[in-house]
Amino acid sequence: MSIPILWGWSQPASASSGCLGGADMHGSYLGCFVAGDELRAIWASAPANVKYMLRPICASAPDHPEEICATRQVSCLNPPDSFRYWVFRSIGEGPFEPVASTCLGDAGGFEVITPGRVLHEMKRMTWPAATLSIQPPDGRTLVNFKTNFFTTTTEPDTQTITLLGQRVEIEASPVSYTWHFGDGEKQSGADPGAPYPNLDVTHTYRKAEVTVRPSVDVTYHGRFRVNGGQWQDIPETLTVAGTPTQLQVLTATPHLVG
Repeated sequence: MSIPILWGWSQPASASSGCLGGADMHGSYLGCFVAGDELRAIWASAPANVKYMLRPICASAPDHPEEICATRQVSCLNPPDSFRYWVFRSIGEGPFEPVASTCLGDAGGFEVITPGRVLHEMKRMTWPAATLSIQPPDGRTLVNFKTNFFTTTTEPDTQTITLLGQRVEIEASPVSYTWHFGDGEKQSGADPGAPYPNLDVTHTYRKAEVTVRPSVDVTYHGRFRVNGGQWQDIPETLTVAGTPTQLQVLTATPHLVG
């Protein structure tokens, strides 16, 4: 797949050329050329679901193996001793697409780890699904009876990745649960439930002789730190769907004991 080239000049456009960015539904948008200072401002104010990345001319695009240099000029006259970079943008979980060009003497200031960038990585990682425990046990319960549900997935989970050459710890803490009872009913809240005799999360099935498949989703709040520094909050939560468990709803049959 070829990468569309959006620019067609031999020298960088000036700030008065009308070729700078504006705003769209995703926040700041970069037009065909943007000066370094303006790019830094756009980069710093990007929404959490928007991530930018720089690639030098004659470097592969982040999501494409093709070389994209061809006949493009790689050096710039202003600022002196600078080089041209492609600017790529990713929205949500989407691919990086070229949106601009810039000239920089030093691109190091853009290689920063932001909460939005860590959120992007967090969504790509695998986080634990919540365990589901049901009482009565053994996959059977009674109609018109308070069936007890709980999970032991209550502690933070921490994973470490390398991002831009830095050690980044991401901590995901369970903050809420959504209980799907398998009969069309569900319940959400911060309570993880508890074993009997506590009945914090219960459900009463009204129809007997059926098999339902309850499950519990866990929602994580994340935070991160770089190289052991201060923790920073990640701006959005992440929900992991649970695995359904088979549960038979039975009718109790009385027996005389004598």
